[in-house]
Amino acid sequence: MRTITILAAMSVMAMLGSQAQAQDAAAGEKVFNRCKACHFADKDQNKVGPSLHGVIGRTAGTHPGYNYSKAMVDAGKSGVVWDEATLTKYLQDPRGMVKGTKMAFPGLKKEADIANVIAYLEHESK
Repeated sequence: MRTITILAAMSVMAMLGSQAQAQDAAAGEKVFNRCKACHFADKDQNKVGPSLHGVIGRTAGTHPGYNYSKAMVDAGKSGVVWDEATLTKYLQDPRGMVKGTKMAFPGLKKEADIANVIAYLEHESK
């Protein structure tokens, strides 16, 4: 019984540690360096890609002044709003989620990187 309690406590501590790590805006900023060639997060200005400043809560394909692909506009019309769940899915496989997107980036493979980038986007949008 004692062994089970210790193992359960260790499991909970590991989960809490990974959750805290997985929501690290500073680590997300480092991962976001891969995105900076095409996107700003710290200011509301489009580049090759749309500004990601304030992206949390935004309907897909709607940032003013950016020429989105028809696929991304259609995603917004079908109800895609950027939140943690939709960004997670999109950042894992952009072309798999929105077939026909202009975004050439193949996606992030590590769950922690995705969570950290989302934390960074949330931080920069305040």
